[in-house]
Parts: sequence; C-alpha cells; structure tokens
Amino acid sequence: MINVQNIHKSFDTLEVLKDVSLEIAKGEIVSIVGPSGAGKTTLLQLIGTLDTPNSGKIHIDNIDFSNLNERELAAFRNHKIGFIFQFHQLLPEFSALENVMIPALIARTDSKKASRVAKSSA
Repeated sequence: MINVQNIHKSFDTLEVLKDVSLEIAKGEIVSIVGPSGAGKTTLLQLIGTLDTPNSGKIHIDNIDFSNLNERELAAFRNHKIGFIFQFHQLLPEFSALENVMIPALIARTDSKKASRVAKSSA
C-alpha cells in the first residue's frame, strides 16, 4: 500500500532524511517514534504528499504521486489519504459533523450520503 524507496530530504544544508526505505501493507498499523528533530514529521509530510523528497520514490496504492500535477494530487489526497492532526484543525464556523463531511463534499459526494457516512464513522 505504501512503499518508500531511498528517499532523501534536506532543507538547505540540513539533511533530515537520508536513504529512508519502508513498506507498509494495507491494514498494517505502524508507529513512527524517535527523538525531536529525527525527521518523523518530515517523513509523514512526504508520505502524506504535502511535500516532495529531494530524491527517491514514494508509491501509495501503486501510484507514484511525483508524476501528478497539482489538481491530480489534490484529488489523490481527497480520495486516498486521511489526516489526523495532533492539534485539531476544525473550522470554527462549521459543526463537528460538517467538518468531517468537508472532504466528501469537496469530492462532490451528495450531502445526505456524506452525512450518513460521517455519522457511521463515529
């Protein structure tokens, strides 16, 4: 499901990730642990398609997202990736249910269906 091959990520002269490879199977539960500054957040941002590696490849569901344009990447994120942030990122003008429904509505899912799915996920 997720295949990370020899990724490198640096910011200017600071090399954060060096030759990182991992494979995560569908349904597998994985924890990423390490001291502050070890590159955990950078790795998650790369796997979440929020950033790109300087080198190496990341495949999610056999898709190499480095070949997608911004529109395709946004659609890919909407359909394939879910984020749970350490600090909630809810929009205060919407209810909790509406916040959960937003990705489905962006994907043009009928609002009744989006509400039903959001409620069943609780």
